[in-house]
Amino acid sequence: MAPQPLPCTRPTRADAARNYDRLVTAARETFAEHGTDSSLEEIARRAGVGIGTLYRRFPSRTALLEAVYVEEIQSVCDRAYDFDRELEPFDALAAWLRSFLGYGLSKGTLASELTVALGKDSPFFKACKVNVQEAGNLLLDKAKAAGEVRAELDLADVMRLVGGINMGRDIEPEQANRLLDIVLCGLRPAAAAASPAKG
Repeated sequence: MAPQPLPCTRPTRADAARNYDRLVTAARETFAEHGTDSSLEEIARRAGVGIGTLYRRFPSRTALLEAVYVEEIQSVCDRAYDFDRELEPFDALAAWLRSFLGYGLSKGTLASELTVALGKDSPFFKACKVNVQEAGNLLLDKAKAAGEVRAELDLADVMRLVGGINMGRDIEPEQANRLLDIVLCGLRPAAAAASPAKG
């Protein structure tokens, strides 16, 4: 099943789409380097456009944050379909959960700011959540069918465990990945739990 398009206001006209992509890329890089309260003027300069172009496309900081978040979540979802094509079922699930963990470790501030601005139950977050669930369930269901994870597992429980790792204050990536290894071992059926997790 192909991923559904996430909520996005990317224009279809070629020149407008190029400016949109430049602005989102510049915003993503600037937010990663300097935080989400970075100057919009700096983002426009980095994108090579005027501040008026930025405001025409993104009338508020929240709109720009939404666009960056959508692009990042879409990338997380797309990876699930890539891993499904390239890896065995458990390895695909493990690789995707590891990529999801890495996303959460690097983008926590962005998600937190949007949650404050929009509310965690907003239509925007609900649409993003549906896409993540579709991608994750594809991998989890295939791993179940292959007998490589416990049959009673629910994706919401797995994602809560992974999300809990991301909640740790100032957690180092090395420790986060060790914790994920423990989670991955717990996903295995009892007979396979003693085997080292791949991914």
